[in-house]
Amino acid sequence: MNITRLNIYRRLRDFKVPSSVLDDIFSNDEDLKILEDAFSALVDDGFREDESAEEISKMILKELDVDPDQSLTDEK
Repeated sequence: MNITRLNIYRRLRDFKVPSSVLDDIFSNDEDLKILEDAFSALVDDGFREDESAEEISKMILKELDVDPDQSLTDEK
Protein backbone atom coordinates (compact mmCIF):
# COMPACT_ATOMS: atom_id res chain seq x y z
CA MET A 1 0.00 0.00 0.00
CA ASN A 2 1.45 3.37 -0.91
CA ILE A 3 1.78 6.28 1.54
CA THR A 4 -1.13 8.26 0.10
CA ARG A 5 -3.50 5.30 0.39
CA LEU A 6 -2.30 4.51 3.90
CA ASN A 7 -2.86 8.14 4.88
CA ILE A 8 -6.43 8.08 3.55
CA TYR A 9 -7.12 4.73 5.24
CA ARG A 10 -5.87 5.95 8.63
CA ARG A 11 -7.72 9.25 8.43
CA LEU A 12 -11.00 7.53 7.58
CA ARG A 13 -10.46 5.10 10.48
CA ASP A 14 -9.95 8.14 12.74
CA PHE A 15 -13.44 9.27 11.71
CA LYS A 16 -14.97 5.89 12.67
CA VAL A 17 -15.29 4.18 9.31
CA PRO A 18 -15.08 0.46 10.17
CA SER A 19 -11.94 -1.27 8.97
CA SER A 20 -14.06 -3.98 7.31
CA VAL A 21 -15.69 -1.31 5.14
CA LEU A 22 -12.34 0.25 4.31
CA ASP A 23 -10.86 -3.16 3.51
CA ASP A 24 -13.68 -3.74 1.02
CA ILE A 25 -13.13 -0.32 -0.60
CA PHE A 26 -9.36 -0.73 -0.74
CA SER A 27 -9.60 -4.22 -2.25
CA ASN A 28 -11.68 -2.97 -5.18
CA ASP A 29 -9.65 -0.93 -7.68
CA GLU A 30 -12.68 0.96 -8.99
CA ASP A 31 -13.91 1.92 -5.51
CA LEU A 32 -10.41 2.89 -4.45
CA LYS A 33 -10.00 5.14 -7.49
CA ILE A 34 -13.29 6.90 -6.66
CA LEU A 35 -12.17 7.36 -3.05
CA GLU A 36 -8.76 8.71 -4.02
CA ASP A 37 -10.29 11.09 -6.58
CA ALA A 38 -12.85 12.38 -4.07
CA PHE A 39 -10.20 12.89 -1.40
CA SER A 40 -7.90 14.70 -3.83
CA ALA A 41 -10.74 16.87 -5.14
CA LEU A 42 -11.62 18.03 -1.63
CA VAL A 43 -7.99 18.82 -0.83
CA ASP A 44 -7.67 20.68 -4.13
CA ASP A 45 -10.79 22.67 -3.21
CA GLY A 46 -9.08 23.92 -0.05
CA PHE A 47 -10.11 21.36 2.54
CA ARG A 48 -7.43 20.13 4.93
CA GLU A 49 -6.82 16.39 4.80
CA ASP A 50 -8.67 15.82 8.08
CA GLU A 51 -11.63 17.83 6.81
CA SER A 52 -11.64 15.80 3.61
CA ALA A 53 -11.58 12.54 5.53
CA GLU A 54 -14.36 13.74 7.81
CA GLU A 55 -16.61 14.65 4.87
CA ILE A 56 -15.96 11.36 3.10
CA SER A 57 -16.51 9.37 6.28
CA LYS A 58 -19.87 11.09 6.76
CA MET A 59 -20.88 10.04 3.26
CA ILE A 60 -19.75 6.45 3.77
CA LEU A 61 -21.50 6.14 7.13
CA LYS A 62 -24.67 7.72 5.75
CA GLU A 63 -24.66 5.32 2.82
CA LEU A 64 -24.27 2.41 5.24
CA ASP A 65 -26.92 3.89 7.57
CA VAL A 66 -24.47 3.76 10.48
CA ASP A 67 -24.41 6.19 13.39
CA PRO A 68 -20.72 6.96 14.05
CA ASP A 69 -21.44 7.62 17.72
CA GLN A 70 -23.15 4.26 18.19
CA SER A 71 -20.85 1.86 19.94
CA LEU A 72 -20.80 -1.65 18.52
CA THR A 73 -20.29 -2.99 22.05
CA ASP A 74 -23.58 -1.53 23.30
CA GLU A 75 -25.63 -4.31 21.71
CA LYS A 76 -27.64 -6.46 24.13
